[in-house]
Amino acid sequence: MLKAVVIDSDGPADQFISKLICIEENVQVLSRLSSVRESIDYFSRLPYGDIIFCEVQLPDGLTFEIFNKINIDIPLIFMSNYEQFMLDAFEYNAIDYLFKPVTEPDLQKALMKYRRLKEHFTHHPPVSELTPLLKGRKKTRLIARKGLENVSLRLEDIVLFYTENKIVYIIDQSGKKYIADKPLTQLDEELDPQLFYRANRQYIINVNFVRGFKPHEKVKLLVELTHSNIDHHIIVSQEKAPQFRQWIYSV
Repeated sequence: MLKAVVIDSDGPADQFISKLICIEENVQVLSRLSSVRESIDYFSRLPYGDIIFCEVQLPDGLTFEIFNKINIDIPLIFMSNYEQFMLDAFEYNAIDYLFKPVTEPDLQKALMKYRRLKEHFTHHPPVSELTPLLKGRKKTRLIARKGLENVSLRLEDIVLFYTENKIVYIIDQSGKKYIADKPLTQLDEELDPQLFYRANRQYIINVNFVRGFKPHEKVKLLVELTHSNIDHHIIVSQEKAPQFRQWIYSV
């Protein structure tokens, strides 16, 4: 049975649920939510289900605020009257973006996409079965998200990781931006310390793309990257400055 949550403040949401039940007979709507606050409260206490259908604009804010506060790792299907939020939607776990009023053919396509993705991942072995094979093997790649795609990136091509609004972004040497599925702290623990350095709470940098550094506010350091088109000011604190110098001179 498909377990779904619907987030929509419009009156026609009941019509949407009726369409959903008509198309997908074996479905259980766990809850219908109508605001950011109500949704955060719900997801803090109760199971998410299998999929979430969510209107982008709610009376008390954008739906994105929910997923910035609650780490939800199931597929999302966004719904809106406007296309201006589409790119933002795919920065999350969106598998589709439907324009309202949602038609039955559009909903059928979205559900078909969900089933194909579910079938794909069902046939992959669990991580526990792969662990013995990977033990002791040096990590050279990382899977990141760009829109609907899962992209394999070589670690040596990654210039930096940074966090913004609780989302971790990756920038590669061509200047392309991706989303990481792990928090910065976990990445810091997994990455090769000879290649990557946690410059501060916001940034992890790759030594191969560090041009140099210079004093900043007398006691701090400003790191300069080789890529001038990557406009990020990376500051190393006074406390971490000696450690940074040791790292940069030893690699």
